[in-house]
Amino acid sequence: MMLQDFIALSPILALGAISLVTMLAIAFGRHHARIAVFAFVSCLLTLATVPWAATAAPRAVTTLLVVDGHALLYMGLVLTATMVIIALSYRYLNAQFHEEEGVEEYYLLLLLATFGGLVLTTAVHFVSFFLGFELLGLSLCSLIGYLRTRRHPLEAAVKYLLLSITASALLLFGLALLYFESGAMTFRTVGVIAKQAQSVPALWLGGLILVLVGIALKLGLAPFHMWIPDVYQGAPTPITTYIATVSKAAVVALLLRFSTEVEVLELPPVVHLFSLLAVVSMVTGNVLALQQQNVKRLLAYSSIAHFGYVLVALLAGGPPAAEAVTFYVIVYCAMSLGAFGVVTVYSSEGGDKNRFEDYQGLFWTRPWLAAMLALSLLSLAGIPVTAGFIGKFYAIAAGVDAGLWWLVLVLIANSVVSLYYYLRLFVTLFGEAAISATLPQQETVQRPAFMGWTTVCSLGFVASIILLLGVYPEPLIELIRHSVNTLLMVAAQRP
Repeated sequence: MMLQDFIALSPILALGAISLVTMLAIAFGRHHARIAVFAFVSCLLTLATVPWAATAAPRAVTTLLVVDGHALLYMGLVLTATMVIIALSYRYLNAQFHEEEGVEEYYLLLLLATFGGLVLTTAVHFVSFFLGFELLGLSLCSLIGYLRTRRHPLEAAVKYLLLSITASALLLFGLALLYFESGAMTFRTVGVIAKQAQSVPALWLGGLILVLVGIALKLGLAPFHMWIPDVYQGAPTPITTYIATVSKAAVVALLLRFSTEVEVLELPPVVHLFSLLAVVSMVTGNVLALQQQNVKRLLAYSSIAHFGYVLVALLAGGPPAAEAVTFYVIVYCAMSLGAFGVVTVYSSEGGDKNRFEDYQGLFWTRPWLAAMLALSLLSLAGIPVTAGFIGKFYAIAAGVDAGLWWLVLVLIANSVVSLYYYLRLFVTLFGEAAISATLPQQETVQRPAFMGWTTVCSLGFVASIILLLGVYPEPLIELIRHSVNTLLMVAAQRP
């Protein structure tokens, strides 16, 4: 390896080294606030290495990893979202644990999961693909069950463990079939077999579909969505936020690279599979969300529908599809950080706040929290002047350009349906029925003051992103366009 290789890999190397230092720091002395600050600064320093890595990109580092504009953009997204989640986690963990209980390993696991996410953004080989996949999944399994004295987190952790085992088994079997037919383990070389053969080998196609099903399980696409509502509800709220944002963003980055290098959208069976997954996800997510009285479960079913929208954009194919998918994922991460961030902060002030009635009249008792949640809900619904509107418009435009009229109509119809449950929670925030009962209770809550400013700054940052991308998305679109161009260029140049 040359110096340029190390520069290109500097974000991954930095986070890996910092994770080891964090583990040693915990071993030498436990201190919740110190480790939380260290984890936040670690992600910030790693993020600072991304522009430095860009000076050596695009660059293939061995056959396992490729660092290009696409990988660096998703690295920035993963690290930024992780910093927001760390900032929101401190008060939440203080409210859930006694002082004598050790919570420092939580931040180490977060860093390890993020390390796995960074590996996924650069993976172009079966080995790096699987290692990143497993590191992210195993770390999340421990984080979901981190509130080890409670039944619901442990139940959610077991369900996620079973999901990870199933996804890994399907993925490994699919990769084995692809290797058996192609004799190679790099994405690009595996895709060559479909071009060279007069007809696509059945085992090769079966392996490809198994790999895509494993990815669909991780993204929570219907009908592989059964774990989503239970895990979202049972996991600690900051970890629910992490699953909804960082975990899925890393998997989408991998899916974009895999579909580009293997050229899966040129295969009619894969197009039909993705079309079916998109429609079933949109309909299932929105219809089941209509019945929910639990905020986390509502957002869980909403996420299923949103990644159905992402698949519609992906099916458009070519640079417009990659641009629309990337923009939508960034916007979705911002919206989810805002919505789950409010649930996290509110739950840090007197027990978990998951039911609709907990948010009755929130505007009159916590106006800034209600405003943040209202903004996130409006953006998730796709109301103009928010980032969600631009994201949906981008996805619809990509579908229209590709002639996917029936998928676009399904997307629009489901977006109209989603207005009901978003606005139902929105109206609850401004209700008056529970004000008199809620106010005395809220006044007696003991709020931890230390690091409270971090939650305000984090949610303020997310709110500014949602509003800024809603009125002035051009700079981000240009950045995404550049990253997509490098993704396509690297895919074309790789042997």
